Amino acid sequence: MHRRQLLNLLLVSPLFTLPFAASATQIRNARLWRSDDKLRLVFDLSGPVQYKTFSLSAPERLIIDLSGAGLSGDFSQLMLKGSGITSIRSGHFGKGDTRIVLDLAAPMQLNSFLLPPQDGQGHRLVLDLTSATQAPRSIAAQPKPSVDRAHPKRDIIVVVDPGHGGKDPGAIGSKGQREKDVVLSIAQLLAKRLKREKGFDVKLVRNDDFFVPLRKRVEIAHKHNADMFISVHADAAPRITASGASVYALSEGGATSATARFMAQRENGADLLGATSLLNLKDKDPMLAGVILDMSMNATIASSLQLGSSILGSLEGITSLHQKRVEQAGFAVLKSPDVPSILVETGFISNARDSARLVTARHQQAVADGLFDGLQRYFQKNPPVNSYMAWVQEQKNGQA
Repeated sequence: MHRRQLLNLLLVSPLFTLPFAASATQIRNARLWRSDDKLRLVFDLSGPVQYKTFSLSAPERLIIDLSGAGLSGDFSQLMLKGSGITSIRSGHFGKGDTRIVLDLAAPMQLNSFLLPPQDGQGHRLVLDLTSATQAPRSIAAQPKPSVDRAHPKRDIIVVVDPGHGGKDPGAIGSKGQREKDVVLSIAQLLAKRLKREKGFDVKLVRNDDFFVPLRKRVEIAHKHNADMFISVHADAAPRITASGASVYALSEGGATSATARFMAQRENGADLLGATSLLNLKDKDPMLAGVILDMSMNATIASSLQLGSSILGSLEGITSLHQKRVEQAGFAVLKSPDVPSILVETGFISNARDSARLVTARHQQAVADGLFDGLQRYFQKNPPVNSYMAWVQEQKNGQA
């Protein structure tokens, strides 16, 4: 096993956040104005808040998720004409959270920050938007940061696994849609998006219609020293009415739901594997080897749950969700003790509405973009040691 992965994973601890009181903070009002080079949107808040932002394309949108916040005002008074924002939508999701969606006429770059009460103003969330083709003036004016030539600035390696393939078509829709074709298209689109992003490298388990055993899929992730493994699926469900996307991580115990158990059994078939075969522990005392395996597996599952939650949040803006939490079950393809691994059901091909969307190029691109946004946000918060993204964070922290 690569030493970098083992050290990272033995030091990883799960990220827990305290729950917010339901709608503890209210979004009271919104204000919008323009300057020569940017558009500023300010949300007036009744108190402090935690938030996250991400973008989606086809169509272009900016999403702002505010944790533990309710909406007491509205946006009807905002003059959006000519602003680049075509509409503003909002809604509740999760436990007392609010999502705000900015529909855009064209891609825009976002810089966001919170302001504490001052000068008679309360808490505020500020969004500065500029044209995606226009470099913000502040960037051009910044002095070039010192470069640490000793920093490896390595790429984050993502292994993308299109499920099934070749002699294994996967699930079949009512009109003959084949799961293996749908997931290959989505995986290829995700790979293209990753290749365009500095700091990422991507490996496809298969880039054509051929069969790869489950054990081999996991071995490919190890061969490339992957930082994450994502298996893309569009299965059939026990009920044809079941619809929407879902995300799964490994469970060493029982499944978290009947659906999760059904999916794991369906995917695993007879091709099972043991995690111990993937760590080079033959020369270790059996007790020590067991401790290392348990620590590594527990840390990996914790990271996988964080990764899955980030991706689930991105998919929520694109398609309906079958489950709003990351499910867990004993998927053989996820049994990697040292690589955070998730399985994404992009929808159920057994559902007429899901399958009709899954075969369209537009929806496949939207799903791929959502997967990319979710994994990028995860790595921005959890950059691997010595990666380019870790170096970027170090530069930011050094200038703060």
